[in-house]
Amino acid sequence: METDPRQRAENWKEELVCGVCLELFEDPVTLECGHNYCRSCIVGCWEMQESNYCPECLEVFPEINLKSNRALSNLVEKAQSRDRRRRRKGRTFYCDLHQEKLKLFCETDKKLICGICRDGREHKYHNFIPLNEAVDIYKDNLKSTLDAVAKRKTTVLKAKFNQKQKISQMREQSRNLQIHIRYEFAKMHRTLNEKEQSLSRDLRDQEDRILEDMRENLRGIQEVLDSIERVLVEFQAKLDQPDILNILKEEGCWNMRFREKHDSMALVDTELSPGIFRGPLQYIAWREMMDSISPVPASLTLNPKTANPWLILSSDLTSVKMGEQRQVLQDRPERFDRCACVLGAEGFKSGRHYWEVEVGDKTEWDLGVAKKSCDRKGRIKRMPDDGYWRLSLRGGGEYKAFTAPPTYLSLNVDPRKIGVYLDYEGGQVSFYNADDMSHLHTFTDAFVEKLYPYFCPCLNDGGKNAGLMKICWFNQDELQELSQAPSTTPSNLGTSTS
Repeated sequence: METDPRQRAENWKEELVCGVCLELFEDPVTLECGHNYCRSCIVGCWEMQESNYCPECLEVFPEINLKSNRALSNLVEKAQSRDRRRRRKGRTFYCDLHQEKLKLFCETDKKLICGICRDGREHKYHNFIPLNEAVDIYKDNLKSTLDAVAKRKTTVLKAKFNQKQKISQMREQSRNLQIHIRYEFAKMHRTLNEKEQSLSRDLRDQEDRILEDMRENLRGIQEVLDSIERVLVEFQAKLDQPDILNILKEEGCWNMRFREKHDSMALVDTELSPGIFRGPLQYIAWREMMDSISPVPASLTLNPKTANPWLILSSDLTSVKMGEQRQVLQDRPERFDRCACVLGAEGFKSGRHYWEVEVGDKTEWDLGVAKKSCDRKGRIKRMPDDGYWRLSLRGGGEYKAFTAPPTYLSLNVDPRKIGVYLDYEGGQVSFYNADDMSHLHTFTDAFVEKLYPYFCPCLNDGGKNAGLMKICWFNQDELQELSQAPSTTPSNLGTSTS
């Protein structure tokens, strides 16, 4: 079917429409990607964006390089001239009912009418305006709508571009995490492989030494056997002699020679050492891996200068609980005065760190990290924006990470020990159920100042929540002793102090 000439003209005209303002090009320019826009439209878009990109294909340009498109500008001028000639010819519309010219616009019914329709019953009491005024009004309305749609398109294109960036960032993050996983386990694999190869070499060396002793002894036994064979032959020859006196004369010498040969024969019965090669190999390897594991649980203590006056700290500063009455303590700038909190004595401004806190059967608690300049006086929100990254238990079963809005956690079991992991450069604070090392929640942020472990045992709740919060520590001296004594039991590796 042949295309209508008017339709072909309209299709041709669509190629001259700017993708931003949806009108004919005005001072058209071409981007490096080949797409065309009005100069003012693309410059206006880039002024509202963080980066310069093509609204059509989303290609990003580090530098602004706009080339005027003279050929396209000429085509636009031809299209506009054709439209002006067409408007000069004009078109007349007639009423279908009365065959009169449509000269009025009914604002009530939103339709064109003639003079007879205006006086009829259907349009009685309606509002009318001249046709040319209606055209101007609705042109303005349409232009406003087009502007709004163009802005909406720009917003949607920007959202599309941002989503693509997020997808790319997610893939990059996944690749980096995969590299991290492989690196961490490669260190353990390397330690295990080195231990396996070392044991295999020791086993081969011990086998070679013992076998060499056995082969040497076997050669000695063969020599004895050969000597005995010669003696037997000699004895037989003597027995065949007719002179019996000579046999009796040499009897003592023969007995001595035979006894010497017989006494010199002994077996080498050395065995391999099963205690070395068939002992607790996995535990021995684990003991040697401790030097390559980082981080190991830190031996933390509490800072009494930061403790709220209602808190009671143990003498070794490794546990805390809520007291029955407020203590009279010096009001220091670093002390919490309203919130029942205390910070760790040691802060971290670099590296990776991990510690564990025993919460036992407590029904409420807070744990996490806080920055050095965090607010400590009065009622404080203790959110990430305030310098607090914390996890809490409330009501005996509501686990919550204090994000905005809060993140509620659904746990199958109630942890009795919580692990806190801080990667300062990586901007990560993670929480784990230290009983099985299952992940609970992770905060990500950018840290710029020293961070301190944060503890809050919460109110006693009539004795239901009176238990201690205990820092579980890893004794490095004991670890060194264990590494020198493989027979030590694994239970001595970690202890919990109150």
